[in-house]
Amino acid sequence: MTEFTHLDKEGRVRMVDVGEKAETKRVAVVVGRISMEAATLDRIMDEKVKKGNVLEAARIAGVMAAKKTSDLIPMCHPLNITHARVDFSFDTSAPAIMIEAEVSLVGKTGVEMEALTAVSVAALTIYDMCKSYDRAMRISDIYLKSKSGGKSGTYTAT
Repeated sequence: MTEFTHLDKEGRVRMVDVGEKAETKRVAVVVGRISMEAATLDRIMDEKVKKGNVLEAARIAGVMAAKKTSDLIPMCHPLNITHARVDFSFDTSAPAIMIEAEVSLVGKTGVEMEALTAVSVAALTIYDMCKSYDRAMRISDIYLKSKSGGKSGTYTAT
C-alpha cells in the first residue's frame, strides 16, 4: 500500500468513504494472551477470585468492546455486528490464558478492529479482576489470526 487511506490530499485526517463498496460477509479472528503466576491461573480456573467469575466477565466485556469500537478508535466506522464471540483456553505450563475473539457481519468494511478490541478488553478485564493477586500479569501477542471477505479476500497469519 503506497498511500494512507485516512488522509486526504492535503494531509488532513478523514474517515474512509465505504459507500461504494460491495456488502460481503466479513469475519475476523484475533488471538492474544495474558500471562500470570500459576496461583493466579489456578484461582481463575477454580472460580476462586473474590471479584467473581473472571472469564464470564471478560467474555461480556470483550463482546461489549467489539460493539463499541467506533467509540474508541478514531476513524472506525460504526458497524452493525451480527456475531461476536470471545473464548478462552488455559496454558498451565506458561502459565497463561489464551483469548480468541471472532467478529462477523455482512457489510462494506471489515471487523478486524472490532476483534482486536474484543481481545484487548477481555485481557484488560482479566487483569483488572486479578490485579490484587498478581500485578505482574502481562498482556501480549495480540494479533489478527485470520480474516475473510471484502476486496482483499482471505488472510491467514503464518
